[in-house]
Order: sequence, then C-alpha cells, then structure tokens
Amino acid sequence: MKKVAKTAFKDTIPVLTGYLVLGFGFGIVLKANGYGILLAFVMSLFIYAGSMQYVAINLFTGGAGLITVALTTLMVNARHLFYGISMLEKYKDTGKRKPYLIFALTDETYSLVCNDNPDVPMEKRKDYYWFVSLFNQIYWILGSVLGALVGTVVKFNSEGIDFALTALFLTVFLEQWLTTKKHGPAMIGVMVSVVCLVLFGRENFLIPAMVFIAILLCLHKPSHKNSVKN
Repeated sequence: MKKVAKTAFKDTIPVLTGYLVLGFGFGIVLKANGYGILLAFVMSLFIYAGSMQYVAINLFTGGAGLITVALTTLMVNARHLFYGISMLEKYKDTGKRKPYLIFALTDETYSLVCNDNPDVPMEKRKDYYWFVSLFNQIYWILGSVLGALVGTVVKFNSEGIDFALTALFLTVFLEQWLTTKKHGPAMIGVMVSVVCLVLFGRENFLIPAMVFIAILLCLHKPSHKNSVKN
C-alpha cells in the first residue's frame, strides 16, 4: 500500500503545482469578493470543481437563483458525464471507495487514471486510483485555503487571476498531445469546440460541443481499435 501511495504521489506532483496555483487564485478571488477562509475550505471539500468554484463566486455576488445555479453547473461540468461513462470499467469493483472516486474525478485525475502507470501492478490499480484522487483533492483544498488566507492579509487587485484555470487546461492538453502519437481525438475536440463557439456563442456552446464530440469519438473508435491491433 505504501509503495502504491508513493507512486501516486510522484505521479500527482505536476497536479500539485497546478492545483496550488489554481486553488490559491480561487481563494484570493473568493476573499476579494467578501467571503472567508471557511467557505474556501467547504467549497473545495464538498464541491471540488475548479471551474465551477470560480463561476460560483460570480453567482454568489450576483444573487443567482437555484435554477440558474443548477443550469450553470450542468453546463460547466457537462464534460464529466462523458468522463464517467469511460470510467465504468476502471472503477468497477472498487467497493466503498466508488462514491468518492466518482466525486473526485477531475480533468487532471482523469488524465492520470487513464494513463495506467505500468509500474503499478494490476491488482493494486484500484488503490492507485484512490490515492491519486485523494492527493489531488488535498492539493486543491490546500491551495484554496492558502489563497484565502493570503487574501485576508494582503490586499491587491485580483483581476485576471481566474485565467490560471484556462492555463491549466491548456497545459494538460499540450501534455497529452506531446505524449500521444495519435492526435485524432484531440483534433476532433478542438475543431468541434471552435465550430460550436462560432455557431452558438460562448455562453451556450459547451453542451452542443460535448454532444457532437461524443458522437464523433464514438464513430472514430473502431478505427482506433484497428490501429491498436495492427
């Protein structure tokens, strides 16, 4: 178990650096809008959705209703519906850990779990998934609380800090591009997103883009399987 935990920690170090910065930014923005350290901790513990937590700040300050919050959450986190489907086999037979594994599935956790570190024995993979998920959330909580704490002590202009989330998405995309020989799925994602952005606008493009990406990836899958067999 200790060896698996050490492997998971080593693999999550890139996420550690990213989540500390992103969480830190979230904590600062949250504090700049009049909220405290406790809320930063609670949101990171029970919501644990980087992009949605940033958006939630605007919803709080704007006095959004429950329906608006629900629809916005669905749009921002719609990609996790597709993540979840692809994880059905990996998270099979994980027992009592399954609810937390589902809850803690972020973009970065998904990327690490999908890579299936060859140094982790097959019978220890479930433990590895759990440690990766746990470590990543700890990093996020730590960054959020530290950001809120610093925001309490130091006063400065927080405008633009939330762009750090976009930077992390770009970093993850580039890492996947450089470590994978087949770029078909990535190109599908980029092109469909751009087309939907033009057609539906930035406020409404997310769900149509995810639907079309899912359809195209399903059509692309058979050729991928054939290439693996060859």
